[in-house]
Formats: sequence, C-alpha cells, structure tokens
Amino acid sequence: MSIHKIAYKETGYFSKLICDYLEDKESLNQFYSNFPTLENFKKQLEAKSFSSENRSVLVSALRNQYKNLEAGETVESAVKQLEQENTFTVTTGHQLNLFTGPLYFLYKIISTITLSRKLKEAYTEYNFVPVYWMATEDHDFDEINYFRLHGKKIQWNREDIQDNDKGAVGVLKTEGLQEVFNLICAELGNTHLAKELCNLFESAYLKHDTLTEATRFLAHHIFSQYGLVIVDGDDHQLKSIFAPYMKQELLKNKAYKAVTTQAEKLEKAGYSIQVNAREINLFYLADGIRERIIERDSRYFVNDTSIEFSEEELLVKLEETPESFSPNVIMRPLYQEVILPNLAYIGGGGEIAYWLELKSFFDAVEVTFPMLMVRNSALLITEKQQEKLKKLNVSIEDLFLNQNDLVNRKIRKISNIDVDFSSQKEYLVKQFEDLYKLASETDASFLGAVKAQEVKQLKGLDHLEKRLLKAQKKKLGDHVRRLTTIQNELFPLENLQERIMNFSEFYLEYGSDLIPQLFEALDPLDYRFTVIIK
Repeated sequence: MSIHKIAYKETGYFSKLICDYLEDKESLNQFYSNFPTLENFKKQLEAKSFSSENRSVLVSALRNQYKNLEAGETVESAVKQLEQENTFTVTTGHQLNLFTGPLYFLYKIISTITLSRKLKEAYTEYNFVPVYWMATEDHDFDEINYFRLHGKKIQWNREDIQDNDKGAVGVLKTEGLQEVFNLICAELGNTHLAKELCNLFESAYLKHDTLTEATRFLAHHIFSQYGLVIVDGDDHQLKSIFAPYMKQELLKNKAYKAVTTQAEKLEKAGYSIQVNAREINLFYLADGIRERIIERDSRYFVNDTSIEFSEEELLVKLEETPESFSPNVIMRPLYQEVILPNLAYIGGGGEIAYWLELKSFFDAVEVTFPMLMVRNSALLITEKQQEKLKKLNVSIEDLFLNQNDLVNRKIRKISNIDVDFSSQKEYLVKQFEDLYKLASETDASFLGAVKAQEVKQLKGLDHLEKRLLKAQKKKLGDHVRRLTTIQNELFPLENLQERIMNFSEFYLEYGSDLIPQLFEALDPLDYRFTVIIK
C-alpha cells in the first residue's frame, strides 16, 4: 500500500470556507474556540465539564439502547467508562443511509476512532470514547433510501411512504427490503466475499424491524471491535436532560438571535451561509410526522397539522414527553453537546460549515463549544488502475482536473504537433501594443478600431486552436477513451469517489483487509486529502 497526500484546496472539490478553516485563517478565528491540534485538546479538556448525574443518565440510556444487541466486551467497557469523570467522547454523526450509503460513512467513523486512540496516547490519564450519532430523527427518506453499486442505483421503494414521508426515518419498518436484498445479491455475484456482504445485509435489514435497529446492527458489526459507541438521540431519558434547553428555545428564541448575527458576520467575512435559523428550531415529533413548531399570538402550532397548544399546555407536554420534541439542524449540535461529555465533532465540509454559525449560540446558553474537525477524505486506487495511469502517464494530481482540462492537457503533451497557441497569442498582443502606441500618437479615435481588431484576431486564434485540438482528439481517440474511462472509474458522476460509491465494491476487492488498511492510511489530524494505492 502506498499513500499520497494532496492539499484540499488543490483538489477543487472543497469550498473556500473549508480550505481556509483547515489553514486556520485569521478571518475565521472568531467562529470557533480551539483549532483542532493535539496540543489544543488540553484546553478543551479543561473547558469541558459534565455532571455525574448526566453521566448516569447517559449510561442508563445507552444500556437500554443496546439491550437487543450483543454489545461485546469492548463496547461494554467503553459505555462503563462513560460513568467516570475522566472519560470524554469524540463524535461523528450520519444519516441512516441504506447499507451505509456513500463510502465516506466509513471515513467519518474511522477518523473518530483513530482520533480517540491518538488522544489516549497523548493524554494517558483520560479515557476517550468514539461515538457515532445516528440521525434517527431525520425525515427525508429520499436522501437515504438508496446506494450505488457498480454504477447502478439500488433503491428501497416503500408503497406506504407517501403516508409517512414526514416522520422520523428511524422508526420506519424494514418491510420491502427483501426485493432490495435480491437485487444486491444478484449484482454482487457468487464469490465468498459477495456472500459475506449478502449475509451482512440480510442480518441487518431482514432480521431487524426498524431502520434504527438495522443501522445500529450494521455499524456495530463493522466497528464494535474498535469500541465504537452508537447513540440514538430519539430517547426519553436523553431528551429529559435536554428539556431545559428546549424550554428556553420555545420561550426565548435564543438560537435565532445568536445564529442570525453570527451568520451575518460569516457572510461579511466573504463566506457562504450553510443554514438559516428559525424563530423556533424544534420539530414536533409523533407517529408519521416531524413538523415545525410555530408560535403565533402566544399559541403554538404544529405546521401542516391541526395540532396546537397554549404555552402552558406545551410546557406540560415538554415535561411529560420530551421525546415529542425534535431538534432541527441548529439545535441538534447543542443536544449532542449537552448529553455527551464531548470534546470534538468530526464531520464533512457541509456540516463544519453550519457548525461555524453556532458558537455565539453556545456561548449564549453557556455550553462549551466543541473542536471542529473535517473528516478524512480519500481516493482508493487499485494496483490495476495505477498500472493504467502509469501507461497513460497521468499523475495523481492530474486526476483531479476537470475532465475536459485533463484531456486537453494530455493531448497537448502527447501530440506530435504543437496545439498550444499561447506563444502566438503573446506575440499578437505585443504587436498590438505597438499599434496602440502608433494610434495614440496619430489619432486617438483609431484606438477603438485597433482594440476591435485585436479582439477579432485573438478570437480567430482561439477558434483555430480549438479546431486543431478537436482534430488531435479524434486522431488520438483511443488514448482519450482510455483516459476518460479511468477518470470516470475513479471519479464517478464527475464527483469524488467517496461521495458516490458504496463500501461493498471495495470489500469485493480487498475483503476483510479493507477496514484495517483504512485505519492505517487515514490520520484525522493530517488535514490533507489521502490517495490510497493498494
């Protein structure tokens, strides 16, 4: 296995905000507390406090959540450690994507587990537990009901979903997945590794009643030996801890004020806003619905339903059944930090972008803001693919070019004639500099005519260059086809491999070595893109 690192900004796939954040640019310093270096975790450890009462509730809730699953010695030990005041967590979160969804699901969790190990090595007097927060309360089924395998979209279709498309996805029954199972097994083939994957899908989705249970089983199966603790926030005990913060949100709208102000500052600093806060950043959660709560004339309405409350009725409901209230994208991070002794959140670029809008809100409600870490990103290249790249004389950096730019660059390089007219254009521009000088000395009214002629002739050269390039592409068609084929394999749908492909394709290639090799290659404290050749 060989590893190649590239700066994120050199890949062309990451926003200015994320690239600047990873470089610890001063323009972003006000939007977070501590930049995530190993040394800075000392400050975070000193800042984070978590009561023994909350630890007891957390451990009790987790044991209840694991009651139908054999946790195993490593996970049981990690849960037990959470009772101790010297134990902290590092957390990632993800939707309940079918069969883990895109490959980066693995990268998120591996980044989290590896960070917890590195922290233990650096701060031996503490314990660190890696946590995967399941987004069980999300309500967008269409975002999670498929994954891609060999370029095909494997999709779970539910006949009843129209009647239940606004409820939390975690409680969805796993009915209808037998058909998906048959499709997957047919696509995977008959090798022993294919059969392992089929058995895993069957054990997760056909032997568990809900999507939450299936996803917990799947993530636990892959990562339990590494001590990963899986948290489901849709929980009465955990929401009881969070209830005082939800009460504040319903009555005082602190999130709206703080987040709106911070988002404006972020925008003034030259960055795009990821999310906008609402006046109330909570949903009402019931069978088949997860709808916004709206306050109007001192009454509280559940959007698109006939449900409404007086203030007193709403607060009674919150006290009795806090699980009826669900945090949105603004409140969910706070919920996480209130119920976990957490030091850092590891997420993708989009997630880190919205976390950067939240610090002033955390300050307003007096909750420690976590360190924000961009998860590892990687490109997996097989040795066979690497051989093809060598034959085509394509570098790793070349692969990240837009396909048209890549083809043009390679055609210019291998062509037996010069299809780069840059020198001719430079020569033409110099010639016109003399003409501009002559025109200004003779009659300034000629300047416009000279400019028009320059534009016309430069356009003519551009046109000739493109025609010549097109002719050479045709002549070197076989080379172009091989070049585009290998780039399309590695960047499916002109996107990063990790955002499109499912882990199962790589399991067919690497088998049980896949996860250990990813652990070996990915370092969450190395803020560069990782290319793995194996």
